[in-house]
Amino acid sequence: MKRPDFMALALKEAEAAALRGEVPVGAVIASGGTVVASAGNRTRELADPTAHAEMLAIREACRKLSAERLTGHDLYVTLEPCAMCAGAISFARLRRLYFGAADEKGGAVVNGVRFFTSPTCHHVPDIYPGMAETEAAVLLKGFFRERRD
Repeated sequence: MKRPDFMALALKEAEAAALRGEVPVGAVIASGGTVVASAGNRTRELADPTAHAEMLAIREACRKLSAERLTGHDLYVTLEPCAMCAGAISFARLRRLYFGAADEKGGAVVNGVRFFTSPTCHHVPDIYPGMAETEAAVLLKGFFRERRD
């Protein structure tokens, strides 16, 4: 049986977010070959600045598993997480973080505060940047270009 392409699923969530008028970011939490939760940004729809794709996926996975920790689970997200999401990733004890496009302005993993290098960070996932980076960047740039035109 072929294993799902989790980043492709995250990109589909990002595309759906764009169709809703949200910044096109998508996230998938998986364990083994199974999707546990997926989400796209919903900050405008929910009038909630914390409704980032990562936060929504983490909340959904924890709810489904009736657990506050996601040890052994991996997060696939189309954009480098911000400081808020990096904190949630650490507190959720996610095993691995795969992300697409780097975010020079708002990212907190390889840019900005580099949250996981902080001495106060209690858990650091294995980090794999640049997965489907081109596809994620094209989606984001297209979204913002349309809004400027």
